[in-house]
Amino acid sequence: MALKEQTEQLKQHLNNLKDIFEANEPPANSRDKPFFLKVKEETLPIYELLEEWEASALNIVKERKADIHPHQITSTRENMELLLMHSYYIDVRRKRYMELHNSIQYIFDQLLRELS
Repeated sequence: MALKEQTEQLKQHLNNLKDIFEANEPPANSRDKPFFLKVKEETLPIYELLEEWEASALNIVKERKADIHPHQITSTRENMELLLMHSYYIDVRRKRYMELHNSIQYIFDQLLRELS
């Protein structure tokens, strides 16, 4: 899958995660096994896509086809992983959540501009 498609899919996931964060309440018990398994099942494809995206993006940056620092790519992956958990467990304030969201969105948008 091309990097542009991966980035667009991740942007869609990012928006869906924000909707989940805003629509749900924190789980009553964070150690709830069925809830954990549900979250794991829903997020596994996103984690896999994120891993592929990071490798592809780092290659593009290495080939100097995009003017983004490699550290920004790695940080974006880490932030997206944090956001995945915060979206379901709702264990962070909205302000912090939106800072992560906007940071990720910025890098995705910048990368898409560079690839166009």
